[in-house]
Amino acid sequence: MPEIIVIAHNIRSTHNVGSIFRTAEGFGVTKIILSGYTPYPVFSGDTRLPHIAQKLTAQIYKTALGAEDIVPFEYQDHPDITSLRDEGFRIVGLEQDSRSVLLADYQTPDRVVLLLGEEVHGITDDLRELCDDLIEIPMQGQKESFNVSVATGIALYALST
Repeated sequence: MPEIIVIAHNIRSTHNVGSIFRTAEGFGVTKIILSGYTPYPVFSGDTRLPHIAQKLTAQIYKTALGAEDIVPFEYQDHPDITSLRDEGFRIVGLEQDSRSVLLADYQTPDRVVLLLGEEVHGITDDLRELCDDLIEIPMQGQKESFNVSVATGIALYALST
């Protein structure tokens, strides 16, 4: 099974963040990096106002159901992709793009960072350019994409099996 780190960048919804935690725990993800304006649970040394940190943590808990206490996480203003690449991780963006390969056709490396972007607009251009690979989930219906937490579950299943 590959070593997987998830980066959730600019995810708006606390419910999506909680679902990502719970799904990541189920697939044995090594760590989650929350970045940009993604809400994150309270942690030691948290500099946010306590009532704000506690409110966001409570909202995340509603869908994480304790997984936020199991899966190691950290918050970064901007994800340090260069350091992860230097550690031997391949950076894989989950994004519909002309460079994307279908998830089913992707050969998972031993160490992978799964990069997730904002619910509506996806991965920012600057982060997309830093990706080694882009993968996408084919859509059968009329909608353009899955909810980010659902897409995370589909991608983690494919990458971890």
